[in-house]
Amino acid sequence: MTLSHYVALGSILFIIGVFGALTRRSVIGILMSVELMFNAANINLAAFNRYLHPTGVTGQAFALFIMTVAAAEVVVGLALVLAIYRRRDKIYMEDINLMRG
Repeated sequence: MTLSHYVALGSILFIIGVFGALTRRSVIGILMSVELMFNAANINLAAFNRYLHPTGVTGQAFALFIMTVAAAEVVVGLALVLAIYRRRDKIYMEDINLMRG
């Protein structure tokens, strides 16, 4: 497998994630799509590091950092979803208007 295979895989996963984030109605679905985009970025980082700088670990370090940020994002996102669900009994994006009086 070459670098172009990994880049194509990462691009396809990222496009699926963007499509899912733009078309989902549920907050949980949107969070899962964002995680898919993070994973696509991780694949590309690790692949570029492997093929362009095989002795360095910079790509893996960035991928580990992205995984840490993604885990924190999931925790905060699910906490927000639970708080909204307890208050409004809905988790659909078009039904949630917290900024409206």
